[in-house]
Amino acid sequence: MVPVIIAVISCLSVIAVLSIVGGRRSGGGGSKGGRGRNSLQKNRAQIIRDCTKKLSHDPYNTQALLPLADLYFSENLWDKAVTLYNTLVDLSATHPDVDPALVTLRHGICCVKLKRIPEALKSLVTAYKLKSDSFEVNFYLAQACYANNDFEKAIPCYRKAYAINPEASGITEPLGMAMYKAKKYRDCLPVLRKALNDDPQNKECLFAMADAMQECGAGDKALKVFVHLRPDPVYGPRSCLSAGIIHARMGQNDLAAQDYEIGLKLKDIPTETFLELNYRLAQCYFSTNKISQGLTCLTTINNTVPNYKDVASLISRYKELNQNTNLQLYLTSGTSDFVVLCRNLVSKYYAHSVVKISDVEVQQDSVEILCEVETPKWEDIELFRFYRTTGAVGELFMRDFHAKLKDKKVDRGFCFTPGTFSEEAHKYVEGRPIDLVEKAQLMQLLKKITLK
Repeated sequence: MVPVIIAVISCLSVIAVLSIVGGRRSGGGGSKGGRGRNSLQKNRAQIIRDCTKKLSHDPYNTQALLPLADLYFSENLWDKAVTLYNTLVDLSATHPDVDPALVTLRHGICCVKLKRIPEALKSLVTAYKLKSDSFEVNFYLAQACYANNDFEKAIPCYRKAYAINPEASGITEPLGMAMYKAKKYRDCLPVLRKALNDDPQNKECLFAMADAMQECGAGDKALKVFVHLRPDPVYGPRSCLSAGIIHARMGQNDLAAQDYEIGLKLKDIPTETFLELNYRLAQCYFSTNKISQGLTCLTTINNTVPNYKDVASLISRYKELNQNTNLQLYLTSGTSDFVVLCRNLVSKYYAHSVVKISDVEVQQDSVEILCEVETPKWEDIELFRFYRTTGAVGELFMRDFHAKLKDKKVDRGFCFTPGTFSEEAHKYVEGRPIDLVEKAQLMQLLKKITLK
């Protein structure tokens, strides 16, 4: 029994001793940590106080400028550090204790951070001359060139920084973006892909990669990315515009219109993108005969930026079309509907006559109808040619038409256009059996036609 009691007492004694020691260690550690933090604050305050005092007596005291500048630099207080390093750069030529390469570099870095790019370039170019094999010199010189939109100069600096330290982070993305903005589309693709592997959420890189793919002819791959980015508040408007352009090139105007409509529903659209979305959406509407909706888009553009592209002339043209259904058909319908309209025009051209159409020929720029016309007083073989261009039809077309009249032994010819005939064309037909029907007369004829 006695041995058991002795053993229990021994165990309790050991536990008590350990508890006391542990408590001392715990208390001592906390006190030491507090002293450490206070010490750091005290050292910082001491450095600032001592250096400020020295500088009040001598503003060029390098022994005060250096530690104070280093302190602010280490704390990312760029606006305070930049002034001190600027002074140290000036003093470095006459003070051996000042490293010119270091202070020039740090002055440049501060200027980059503060977006004072001209000053940054000046310091970093000097630093490069002093220490061209420095990672920081090359990286920040590249950053300054990039911020200055001098992407061609930024690229080799980024590459050199990467060569010096391949393990460094933060180089792949700006290198890829610099190559993209320098329009090196094919070269930038693998770099941007690597940047996206590192950061899949980088929307700027994703948009740039899609745009580069589009420029390289991979529109189908780019389209998937643009459609994915359409809802994005920053890159959505431009992605909608790019997706719409690709769909329009594929002849998918309904999908293109959908892209543009989605883009216009987003907030904070850049003005240029807003105008281009409306302009291209109007073209899609016009191509599908949605004249009034297209006019709404053009009016929006005109109210935002008057004289944008050819908006004023398009408004005038399509307002006229919107008021004349037959003129819409004449200018925008498919070939078969256009031929039907032309046949009606031929039949209605002469009142109280019998018109027998013998041949219809569809050409690249026009439709020709050969017919026999009988009236109580005369009979003729006549050839009607219908142009769809709203521009001016020139003399060469009239020479070609006159040659065809002779070849087919036609008594008389008629040329129609919704635009005008040039002055030379009018002179050429004088004295020849050709009548020219321009826009005003054509519109009067179109009003007489009722299509079923």
